[in-house]
Amino acid sequence: MKGTCLFFAGRAGNAEKLTALAKAAPLVAGRVHAYVEDRLPPFGKPELRALWKLYADAGLAVQLHFEPRYAEGFELLIKEFKDTPVLIDHLGRPFQGTEKEHARVIEWAKFPNVTMKLSSVPTEKAYPHRDPQTVVKALTKAYGAERLMYGGGYSGTATGASYKAERARVAGLLAHLTDADRARVFGGTATKLFKLA
Repeated sequence: MKGTCLFFAGRAGNAEKLTALAKAAPLVAGRVHAYVEDRLPPFGKPELRALWKLYADAGLAVQLHFEPRYAEGFELLIKEFKDTPVLIDHLGRPFQGTEKEHARVIEWAKFPNVTMKLSSVPTEKAYPHRDPQTVVKALTKAYGAERLMYGGGYSGTATGASYKAERARVAGLLAHLTDADRARVFGGTATKLFKLA
């Protein structure tokens, strides 16, 4: 088992708490969230850079969960800490922003340290009732299978059957890939990124 953690930028004692947590549990990433208006990270301020550096110095990936409208606020740090892996959660939340806003997230494929996570993949039944296939194909074209990883199907009500069904659904969205590339998405990329083997 490997874990991720979430610290808020600018909080006193972050370094000590992260050190203690890393001793108690094997961590692979530190999260930063940007989707609740009253809890946004301090974009453009030293506190966010300090948190990013804290994760980087601890050997962790930075795991970003955000709405596409906030992507710009992370870009300078992605560039500055080019040796620190960055993991984008939930396809970069494509349907919680405009296509133009999400295009910026797709363009982050130009940064070799960025990996995209195929998790919480929406269905056409969910608002705004858009086909996720278009987004998945755009992401596979931009990032390639070696920088895509699956992570989904889990919730508080998940069962073994529901987990398998979700994995099969996402595998169907990746039918345009080779078997070898699908194997990368469904485990190979994570194994490499998180040094699991």
